[in-house]
Amino acid sequence: MINQAMLASEGKALRKKRWAWYFYDFGNSAYAAVVLLAVYAAYFQGQVVGGAQGSRLWGLSVAVAMFIVAAISPVLGAIADFSNAKKQFLIGFTVLSCLFTAALFFVEPGDVFIGILFFILAEIGYRGGQVFYDALLPEIADEYNIGRVSGYGWALGSFGGVLCLLIILPLIMIFEGPFMVRLSFVITAVYYAVSSLPIFLTIRDESPPQELEPGETYVTVGFRRIWRTIQAAGDYREFIKFVASFVVYNSGVMMAMNFAAIIGAVLFGMEQTELILFVILVQVTNVIGAYLLGHLVDRIGAKPAMVLSILLMVLAVALMFVAQTMAFFFVVGALAGFAMAGIQSISRTMVGALSPVGRSAEFYGFFAVAGTISSVVGPAIFGTLAYRAAIWYQNVQGLPELVAEQAGQRLAVLGMGATLLLGLGVLASVSQARAKASYTLAIESKELAKVG
Repeated sequence: MINQAMLASEGKALRKKRWAWYFYDFGNSAYAAVVLLAVYAAYFQGQVVGGAQGSRLWGLSVAVAMFIVAAISPVLGAIADFSNAKKQFLIGFTVLSCLFTAALFFVEPGDVFIGILFFILAEIGYRGGQVFYDALLPEIADEYNIGRVSGYGWALGSFGGVLCLLIILPLIMIFEGPFMVRLSFVITAVYYAVSSLPIFLTIRDESPPQELEPGETYVTVGFRRIWRTIQAAGDYREFIKFVASFVVYNSGVMMAMNFAAIIGAVLFGMEQTELILFVILVQVTNVIGAYLLGHLVDRIGAKPAMVLSILLMVLAVALMFVAQTMAFFFVVGALAGFAMAGIQSISRTMVGALSPVGRSAEFYGFFAVAGTISSVVGPAIFGTLAYRAAIWYQNVQGLPELVAEQAGQRLAVLGMGATLLLGLGVLASVSQARAKASYTLAIESKELAKVG
């Protein structure tokens, strides 16, 4: 009876932690939906800057934020593992993101500098928090249900993005003008902050921090642990191959995510209300994709489910390239939303499956570097290619400015498909079984060395 009561209590506590983890995704997905997808991206490109230059500066702004996150994530992840402070880092980055998301309210048409600066700081907080949020996944799920738990989190997160957009949409429709668009960033920041409270109050760093040796600091420990991981790279060959594939195929996903609103506005003349409805549709299919593909991971494995998701995204990109009407673009968005949910949710599942026990934050830090590189490379390539092609079409081919910009956007869309297919080719060589075998061999070798 006592054992059954203890098991029931432990099960209830675990469910509570999982729901707290889910609700963080519920909040930070609102940031992604409003800032990256539906509202701020189009507002910045069209009103703060304008024209093809707006697309270029948006891509560069995303790239700068991602570069900073890439530079700090692995070391902070190693420090978090050593000091058992993943939650503290999560809180810090979340506060940063919420504050500067709200500060976007002060960005008016023509305010290019603060429009870039406040966005970069909000994005650093969002992406940095994601590292430590993802690193908690192995602590609330095992290898038998990690795909389902990750999928549930992604699904609830996508629903959170939809709900935030549904709150904002009527306000923008009723009170037309840039003021309500700017106020939507304050609403998003509050929404994000409130949804983060359960994880802050529920999940604790259970283990005590490790003791620092004389003369060491957490910073030196972080760099030392990273250096040891690099020296033992042979033990993590499968993880490295996966990260390489992720960098490539996620570049295509980042192109779609960061430029979906701009593509809709430029190619199909979508207004702010139509863009919000488009993103709501994408988020709804994102919920469905995360739920169904999360279950598929536990049935057929992460890698086959990932291959299916990437192929679906390639199909969406092909359809996006030939789309001629706004209605068809909505259909493409629905398919892309379903596929992207699988790609991103399963990617973080694979990191958990390929990471050694007790080093999740460090390895999710490397994963963040990969995500950051793809977030730098993808948007920078798309923005630059679209801009250069538009200039060429206008100056060399003699096309009108808008027609040239549209032609440049379509050419840049081809880059999405190319990166997705290339990443799929690298992913084909990754084996979770070989990863586990190499970790076991490395541990056994260390134990034998101690005995010797």
